[in-house]
Amino acid sequence: MTNDCMPAVLPAPRRVDMGEGRVALPLRGRINEDASVGDEGRVLAGQIAGEIERATGMRWDIAQGGRWNGFVELRRDDGMAPQSYELTVSEQGVSIVGGGFEGVRNGVQTLRQIIRQSGASLPLLHIADRPDYAVRGYYLDVTRGRVPTLDWLKQWADELCLYKYNQLQLYVEHTFRFDGMSGTWRGTDALEPKDIIAFDDYCAARGIELVPSVSTFGHLYTALRSRDLRDLGEFPEDADRPFSFIERMAHHTLNIADPRALEFSLRLIDSYLELFRTKKFNICADETFDLGKGRSRAYAERVGVATMYARYVSALCRHLSERGHEPMLWGDIALEMPEILGQLPKDAILLNWLYAPDVGDDKVRQVGESGIRQYVCPAVWGWSNLAPRSKDAWSNISRLSECGLRYGAAGFLVTDWGDFGHVNDPRLVIPGMIQGAAAAWNLAGSGGRDGMDAVGRAIDAIEYGDADARYAETLAAVDDDATFRWYNLVQYLELDDGNGGLNHGVAELLYAGDERRTAWVRSGADLAQTRARLLTVLRDRIADMPRANDDLHALLLRLPRAKDASAATKILSPLLVAVHGQMLLNTAGWIFAVRAGAIDGPEPDGLANATAKELEVWAETYAAAWRDVSRESELRRVMRLIWRCADELRTEPGSQEARGDVSENAPANALADAQTITPEAAHDVE
Repeated sequence: MTNDCMPAVLPAPRRVDMGEGRVALPLRGRINEDASVGDEGRVLAGQIAGEIERATGMRWDIAQGGRWNGFVELRRDDGMAPQSYELTVSEQGVSIVGGGFEGVRNGVQTLRQIIRQSGASLPLLHIADRPDYAVRGYYLDVTRGRVPTLDWLKQWADELCLYKYNQLQLYVEHTFRFDGMSGTWRGTDALEPKDIIAFDDYCAARGIELVPSVSTFGHLYTALRSRDLRDLGEFPEDADRPFSFIERMAHHTLNIADPRALEFSLRLIDSYLELFRTKKFNICADETFDLGKGRSRAYAERVGVATMYARYVSALCRHLSERGHEPMLWGDIALEMPEILGQLPKDAILLNWLYAPDVGDDKVRQVGESGIRQYVCPAVWGWSNLAPRSKDAWSNISRLSECGLRYGAAGFLVTDWGDFGHVNDPRLVIPGMIQGAAAAWNLAGSGGRDGMDAVGRAIDAIEYGDADARYAETLAAVDDDATFRWYNLVQYLELDDGNGGLNHGVAELLYAGDERRTAWVRSGADLAQTRARLLTVLRDRIADMPRANDDLHALLLRLPRAKDASAATKILSPLLVAVHGQMLLNTAGWIFAVRAGAIDGPEPDGLANATAKELEVWAETYAAAWRDVSRESELRRVMRLIWRCADELRTEPGSQEARGDVSENAPANALADAQTITPEAAHDVE
């Protein structure tokens, strides 16, 4: 047998020796899992048995102990390197030996993937494998619009396990039912303590450490707008401003000059950590944009913003350390003000998030040289879009893996954010999640920076059961034809203050690629002019709508039939929803740009009204897909934006004068294709 007969495995194993021939699985076989493995619920044996039944229809027995013969034998060898494993498939059967429970778990996942593709007979082989990064984590946003159902969270843990992740963090701001904070979490379908306890048990049984992560400093938009807590913010006077997805990303930091702020943060920490078995805790503490600018200005003038920040997070970290816990925090503020690095507790883990597709190693080296432990944190690039930006994700993930290995990073944490309502369907970032797993375990074996296509083909084979489906490739193509993204629509709509005037709070947060273009867009005199300038900055991309929609339509025509119901619900259904939605967004953006005078061309009769109706029909399908994996949470807010878009399309175009200037006095390069982003800067441009 040649290597061509080797089934796809992700992450790619470090060493594979192929034998000659295959071995048939017994009709009535048994999996014998040694008690020393440490798998009390026999979850690992059950995973193998389940995979065999799905692939062949055969139902196998599970046993333990030396008196029982098993065609598949699982045992532990603590003399092996932690997490390493050896998998042998011979004519006599299958053996998995692992370094500790996690090593056995890792070997089981490789066997599952092979069974999934091979069915009733397995290729003879021997695999010896171990990971590059000891910690391979995933960071899932459950707060910025979408709260997953517990069933979906368990399915997600199963996916993470299959691809050998061993840590998961859920990002929480206001979507947890903390006692005494009902004004913060009301109406959000928030998670409860019982959910966390049940999910922690579920993850632990699969070798995944569930780490608590909660905002304790910045990103407290909902809490600091509540009646009970608004007085703790830097700008309590802004608490009654209309809700805005854009403003939610950029404001609402604790006023740490108020002693009650520390009491509040410690209360969050102490009540939340009791629900988890891990000793790690992520205090977040990122993007504290308002620090020292409002109520704490006098304190900042006296000691400096960097010292303010360092003192506060150090107090939170010490509180955790004194109780035997290991503090974590995001690294953006410390890297913006490097003097902070020297003031942080040495037992803290800095989560170094760097999302640029062409990320370099400067900031990873900087933390590495400081002596502080770090996890490098890339992104799946799913936020603010109907389909993830897969190419940007792979470039970012693969490059940052290289950087982290070069400078001794202690872990690799793949982030999955849901900015601006979390419109991105979680099922569509599964390929990005698997890319992250491939890069964290064995980047070189996955092809390094040039490995995206090979990893994509393996994803199709393992995850979707069809090596020729090209789902991963198709998904990556959708964003190529996104001429007006969800985020652009949110900006366009939220510039309206609700009364036809300009929302200055949103306008001041727009970013247009460089300082000159940004200043030009922000200086619009009124709503019409500011919108026109925004669309002008984006006009080259928006004007490409006819070609892009033709491409998306052609993509629909070549999508394969799903091989089974699992593939239909995992990838085909959410992909169809995303493609149809993106075509409608592209058309809406083009109509708005024509009306604003940002691009030339007559508006075809009836196009706007037809697009509005199609949007409303599409929205109902989108809502059904949302409910497949998520609670209601903030679905209503997302739907309202879609309905606002439909209503805007039905509005009669304004006069030429109402458009505002779009080319006169425009700065050089204002018409370039720039992705507009918020000053948090992390996501679309670093």
